[in-house]
Amino acid sequence: MAFELEMNAVSSLEKVFPDSGPADAFKSSSALQGETFSFQIAYRAPSLVKRLHAHVKAGKLPAEPSLFRVGLVPSELPGYGDEDDFVLKTTPGLYPDPLFPLTDTDELYAYPDQWRALFCEVYVLEGAEPGIYPIYICLSGRDDSTFGYQKEWHGEVCFTLTVLPAKLPKLDIPHTEWFFTDCIATYYKMEVFSEAWWSMVGKYIENAVSHGINTILTPLFTPPLETAVGAERETVQLVSVTKTGSRYDFGFEKLERWIKLCLECGVEYFEMPHLFTQWGAEFTPKILVEENGQEKKLFGWHIRSDSGAYHAFLEQFLPAVVSLINRYVEKDHVFFHISDEPSEAHAPQYEDLSRFVAGLVDGCLMIDAMSSLEVYRKSYISAPVAAIDEIAPFIDDGIENLWAYYACLQNKSYITNRFFCFPSNRNRILGIQLYKYKLCGFLQWGYNHWYSGLSVKEIDPFRTTDADACFPSGDAFLVYPGREGPVNSLRIAVLREAFQDMMALRLLETFVGRAKTIGVLEEGIPPITFTDYPHETKWLLDARERVNTVIADQVCKRKKGRTILYPFL
Repeated sequence: MAFELEMNAVSSLEKVFPDSGPADAFKSSSALQGETFSFQIAYRAPSLVKRLHAHVKAGKLPAEPSLFRVGLVPSELPGYGDEDDFVLKTTPGLYPDPLFPLTDTDELYAYPDQWRALFCEVYVLEGAEPGIYPIYICLSGRDDSTFGYQKEWHGEVCFTLTVLPAKLPKLDIPHTEWFFTDCIATYYKMEVFSEAWWSMVGKYIENAVSHGINTILTPLFTPPLETAVGAERETVQLVSVTKTGSRYDFGFEKLERWIKLCLECGVEYFEMPHLFTQWGAEFTPKILVEENGQEKKLFGWHIRSDSGAYHAFLEQFLPAVVSLINRYVEKDHVFFHISDEPSEAHAPQYEDLSRFVAGLVDGCLMIDAMSSLEVYRKSYISAPVAAIDEIAPFIDDGIENLWAYYACLQNKSYITNRFFCFPSNRNRILGIQLYKYKLCGFLQWGYNHWYSGLSVKEIDPFRTTDADACFPSGDAFLVYPGREGPVNSLRIAVLREAFQDMMALRLLETFVGRAKTIGVLEEGIPPITFTDYPHETKWLLDARERVNTVIADQVCKRKKGRTILYPFL
């Protein structure tokens, strides 16, 4: 006799906590070709079961589903305490987040009356045959208990996925999540530029690209980011520098290897590190230089940003770097930074430095995260990256090449973000907002920042998810360091869905135009803004399904007939 496990199919947007069951059933949906579609299976048993195994039966589905166990990690700082009311909870505790890959032989546990979840990803192949495909997720096993009895356990859920007769377009804007190669070296105890380091870095770059991150922060020198004044991060400098008198010579072997690796992984845009320190551009980044046979820290916190020596260095360094990179990448796919998040108090200095750099980068774009429209107006920046809670003046002013970013302080007024304590639809709404406001790029600072705040010490992100009580859990990293490479999170999976939503809207626009696309999106609701949008998970799922249905309808009309897929069209 087999005992039945309680199992429910739920959307990727649910966060299944041990002490609260899933809210809404989600048993069917649709996806475009070339899209990664995700859903979850919540399960529980009335008693402890320690030898369960998960299996997928997908029949003729033109894809191979991947299963993951949704792990629990602690959060001691879910938020700063001043969040709005669009949160799941604000108490410390265990939160669902890491996605551990599962094989048929991996064992799962069911805890007494506690909910757990499996995450299923289905990459729909380009050119896949349209149709309706059932996907069966099975849990089964024998509980060989130490208490002297055995039970057979079983459970099965069917999810139906409809593959549409259209292909999801490729992401057409830059998306960067700052990539910290020093964190990889530190966590894995690898020497920077060792073969083991290159191999591991490649795994993380490939993973980033597979989740819609097409722009990589490239450490020409150690990026001067999230670093305490006077302190420094582990050196990661791709360009070797030799100084002879007033002349500098540059070695680009490592940089070329980096570029080739990134291109092989699918990276499209290259983001250079900031040329001056964070929050005001007062000092220079750490740059190691060999002079008279000795390596020295020629620039760093001890050299101010207006240093004639540093400017003389940049006059030789930047044209050489641009020339090298442009052998592989077009100029409009290369971004330079001045300083992260300058304020109005730094506007005069920032203006001077941006003017100086603009004359050296030969038409490459200059971007920076900033919240002040006035700072941007006085600068020579090509594309401002505005904080989402401060972006309205930039939009109202009609700023072209406008990007958006969020970080730890975008936690109020229903602004999109991806903290543990936020519902996943608050993460995914970003794609719709990017589309509606025609934003040209998106930036966030933490793909894999596994240090404490200001990089004072290394952390174990499976144990410390808030950068040592500095940032709300979920702000500093999207991936965890697994033994063999990256372990993804619910948040990065949902973020990928956000960008897929944006591109589905782009596709719909090619059929019916922008006004009708927004009409489909905003059917029955007030206009969507960065602070006003429906908070119900069902609304977001239904909105995407409406978009998919109209796309399929338009494809069928162009083919002058109906299909067995949507006979009602």
